[in-house]
Amino acid sequence: MFLKMFRAGWPMVTVVSLLSACSIGPDYKRPETAEPAHWNAAPETAAAWPSLTWWQEFRSPTLDSLMGQASKANFDIGAAMARVRQADAQAKIAGANLLPTVQASGGETRNRNNTTTPKSGGHPRGTETLNGMLTASYELDFWGKYADAADAAAATALASHYDQQTTALTVEASVASTYFTVSAAADRLSVARANLDSALHILDAVQARASAGTASALDIAQQEGVVAAQRAALPPLSQQLRQNMNALAILVGRLPEDLSIADDGLVKINLPVVVAGLPSGLLTRRPDVQYAEAQLVAANANLKAAEASLFPDIKLTVQGGLQSSALATALDPPSVLYSLAASATQPIFAGGALEGGIEYQEARYDELVQSYRKAVISAFGDVENALVAVEMNSQQEEAQRIAVETAQRAYDIAQAQMTGGTIDIVTLLNTQRTLFQAQDLLVQVKLAHAQAVVGLFRALGGGWQAAG
Repeated sequence: MFLKMFRAGWPMVTVVSLLSACSIGPDYKRPETAEPAHWNAAPETAAAWPSLTWWQEFRSPTLDSLMGQASKANFDIGAAMARVRQADAQAKIAGANLLPTVQASGGETRNRNNTTTPKSGGHPRGTETLNGMLTASYELDFWGKYADAADAAAATALASHYDQQTTALTVEASVASTYFTVSAAADRLSVARANLDSALHILDAVQARASAGTASALDIAQQEGVVAAQRAALPPLSQQLRQNMNALAILVGRLPEDLSIADDGLVKINLPVVVAGLPSGLLTRRPDVQYAEAQLVAANANLKAAEASLFPDIKLTVQGGLQSSALATALDPPSVLYSLAASATQPIFAGGALEGGIEYQEARYDELVQSYRKAVISAFGDVENALVAVEMNSQQEEAQRIAVETAQRAYDIAQAQMTGGTIDIVTLLNTQRTLFQAQDLLVQVKLAHAQAVVGLFRALGGGWQAAG
């Protein structure tokens, strides 16, 4: 009997379902954007790109360990993954409108009155009714409104996935940059302590010369000033080291007191040569650009859904069931009930709400077009800036290394001449200050160079690539 019921309604379902393939509104088209033919700050290269584990090119086991911890315990990555699950669930909810809803119900009803009849033997007569009902309803997506809404939710979910990848890349870059800052602070602290030891050694030599009558109290005071300055440099560097260690602990999801890392130092870290690849491939390797386009796709689908709201809604309802006063006769033809209904609702006047919804979605789409174009231009700009930073910091590091070597030779000569009594303390003080400053600046330049390389990896998308 149920088969007969659905056969009766099947032609209508088939016809309207075929018509429901219509769609209102403009299809999505990627906005045109400018694209450079080559990088201004780099020579022509092949289409080579970083790997997903780009940090391994620094050849630091400590950094590799920190990246592993961050991928599992970083709070921002965890929150981004939760947002992905939320967006996927929203897409599932939106897609439910494309499917019929089916409900089943059943029950038993007993009625009794106090009137009697001869056949009931003087006892009150009662009736019992058994019923079961199956109801299916489907709002036909004739104009594509629900399909567009589902597409918008799917695009939003995809954007959430891209946002999670952007967050992960940001965290990876922050871990690497902060770790290098920790290493640089440790190196600067080591340099400052070595310089303090050197200054104390010279102070001993000056005091010995003063005992021999070849140096004055002024010479001693001047060298004591150098020693005091070197001691004063230690607390700020220690503070910087500890604070950056705390920041690194947060990035890997641990309490500061629980984080202990090996002191590799910047000297032991390899700075890789990063190949920028061709500009034409950049946009598919930047999750933030893909995020901006996914948002644009969602806005276009929402615009189509808003325009479809101006057209009639068509709903089909099929209901069938059984009703009998006895279980034995529940399947007999007289006990079968069914109905088939179709309805259409056309909006006539909604006070401008529907038109306002379309205008809002149009403005939202236009806004996201500008955001997408900005993301594209910013992506190319980020790479250019990163390439310049790597090149300039590399040159500065080499120049500063030469400056340290020169200052070291001058200091060694001055120290020997001071011991021999051929120069005064002022000359030695000048060479000390020059060497100490050059050594400290070299560590800072190394840090800037390492962070520039990290910035280039990040600008290139860190080895990520959009699927398909």
